[in-house]
Amino acid sequence: MTVKENFELAKKAYEKWDIDIDHVFAQLKQVPISIHCWQGDDIGGFEVNQSELSGGIEVTGDYPGKATTPEELRQDIEKALSLIPGKHRINLHAIYAETDGIAVERDELEPKHFEKWVQWAKKNGLGLDFNPTLFSHEKASSGLTLSHPDKEIRQFWIDHCIASRKIGEYFGKELGTPCLTNIWIPDGYKDTPSDRLTPRRRLKESLDEIYAVKLDEKFNIDAVESKVFGIGSESYVVGSHEFYYGYALKNDKLCLLDTGHYHPTEMVSNKISSMLLYSEKLALHVSRPVRWDSDHVVTLDDELKELALEIVRNDALNRVIIGLDFFDASINRVAAWTIGTRNMIKALMLGMLMPNEHLKQLQEDGNFTERLALLEEFKTYPFGAIWDYYCETMGVPERENWLNDVKQYEKEVLSHRE
Repeated sequence: MTVKENFELAKKAYEKWDIDIDHVFAQLKQVPISIHCWQGDDIGGFEVNQSELSGGIEVTGDYPGKATTPEELRQDIEKALSLIPGKHRINLHAIYAETDGIAVERDELEPKHFEKWVQWAKKNGLGLDFNPTLFSHEKASSGLTLSHPDKEIRQFWIDHCIASRKIGEYFGKELGTPCLTNIWIPDGYKDTPSDRLTPRRRLKESLDEIYAVKLDEKFNIDAVESKVFGIGSESYVVGSHEFYYGYALKNDKLCLLDTGHYHPTEMVSNKISSMLLYSEKLALHVSRPVRWDSDHVVTLDDELKELALEIVRNDALNRVIIGLDFFDASINRVAAWTIGTRNMIKALMLGMLMPNEHLKQLQEDGNFTERLALLEEFKTYPFGAIWDYYCETMGVPERENWLNDVKQYEKEVLSHRE
């Protein structure tokens, strides 16, 4: 049977539950995923005076073909985008500035250092998101940045974050879609601290100074990102979930939840409904932690499906900004982007292919038997046929056929890189 024939049979199964597949497709097309550029070069960036990767971040593997120039990185992203259905966004870190071989300190970065990214984004119809880079730098070697006891070091990072927000505003103005500028810092202690309050007070004061510079929210959206622990900050992280959620609520900022930044048994999907009661919007960095914040490529596991389902059934597609954050150097990097992003979109589609209103009513009525039965039966509904046809209509390969494109690209492009 053809992809279309399989689709028509599957469509009838879902239509029995008043699920409008055409509406699902139209809705899914409107959801952009912010795809992180740093999968393509193992978070190396293009600084003239490049530092070793630090801040509790590790990239393992040495698969050939890593991008080593901005042109190569953009070329690889374009290849991945050609295999992913929909129109999406690209998420940059400050270390991806292009300074024409001139050493520019991070607190001196300007929009002009990202002009080529903006030109490329315009050409490809993409939005851009941004992150200041508060790691892999000599002024972050102690493990402290915005909470550092030294005022000079704190000021350097404050100025870098202000510069980054202005770059984010520039992206929004140029591209006609607001840039999410997200602040994450590695600050913390390896061993038990004797004072948890003082570093957090300094972090709050630093953030207050950063956000005292007012920007147009039509072009730049501010977010803050927490973490539970990291390498070198096993016992204490200054920017905890409680700290940032409180700060975000009080200061009208977005709280960004990275799915790898919580306890291994903690479900980020379970937080969304609570936080949406108090926050107009949330942001996500979707990753896959394996025992710790290891940033594995996103797979279609239970937590990813539950995360997407929470967004869909709570009518929050316009309230939750979805980005990705993983990096794997042990496999083909273009394939990593493709696998992870397609899985995020698949999870959203699965959420849309549920009789969510009926299931909610069953719960309200106390009919837990039928609720459980339907939740289980829908796990084997013919989702794959719907996905394949969606890919076909969006002009990207269905099923595993995209792998042929990646293999060809590796043979013709990646294998020729040093």
